[in-house]
Amino acid sequence: MSSFFKERTSVFDVEEGNELQPKFDNSGLIPAVTTDHSTKIILMHGYMNHEALQKTIQTGFAHYWSRSRKCIWKKGKTSGLLQKIKEIKIDDDQDCIWIEVEVLGNGASCHVGYKSCFYRKINLSTKSNYNLEFIEDKKVFDPKEVYGNAPNPTKL
Repeated sequence: MSSFFKERTSVFDVEEGNELQPKFDNSGLIPAVTTDHSTKIILMHGYMNHEALQKTIQTGFAHYWSRSRKCIWKKGKTSGLLQKIKEIKIDDDQDCIWIEVEVLGNGASCHVGYKSCFYRKINLSTKSNYNLEFIEDKKVFDPKEVYGNAPNPTKL
């Protein structure tokens, strides 16, 4: 790891200290939960590697590691729906990031066109055949208009 982040040397420093010492998993990734700064709605969950976290901190815009594309991805670079960082938090053992953002453009963060990537919920009222229910009733934008023929990042 470069000197941008401090080396993890003691549990006390990780949990009680004031130095950023993120713990990346065996694949070099740390999970990142992203919420809208003003509404607190969860927009998405993604992953950052060392470089993406460093770029996020340095530029003030969210960068992620795309596991499907295998590259750093500046959220909104193609769509214009950039995520401007308002606050970055890290959990107690520094192995998860929470970023609060202002989404520029129309405020959407989901490549499917909804405001949030969490636009469905699991119907728990039935005790079998747990179906999904939409909790966002309309898309904020048309993905074909925004992304054209770009490959869909969702993989089967």
